[in-house]
Amino acid sequence: MAFAIKAEVPDPQAKTFRFTAQKTMYGGKKIAKGDTVFIFASENEGGRGLVAKGIVTSVEAVARRRGVARQTPRVNLTIRRTALARQPLGRNELKSFRAWNDRRAETELNFKFYRQATNKVVGISEKAEVFLSDFFR
Repeated sequence: MAFAIKAEVPDPQAKTFRFTAQKTMYGGKKIAKGDTVFIFASENEGGRGLVAKGIVTSVEAVARRRGVARQTPRVNLTIRRTALARQPLGRNELKSFRAWNDRRAETELNFKFYRQATNKVVGISEKAEVFLSDFFR
């Protein structure tokens, strides 16, 4: 299974990315060492969307806080970059894909990342993985 993360990315050219206490949604808590991850620099943090692809080199579940009834599982991640995106893909390119049941990769990404604007780690379908891979060839 492949994953995608939308988070603050201070240096999109970095060879290694470290993300702390990232929310997991849509299967994101299943992320494991060796998984492929597509990295989106969050527009909420001044980013431009898809910037890189990498491999998870470490993952650690963040302990839940005591006394808080409902908590989204969170993880710490380290990702080794394997490629830089060759063209942009972000909110502007995906916003027109809103027919939630059309089964398009673009719609899946728009739904998972931009329906709720929070930063997060998500699991993606094989179709979305193939679609995103085209941005790195």
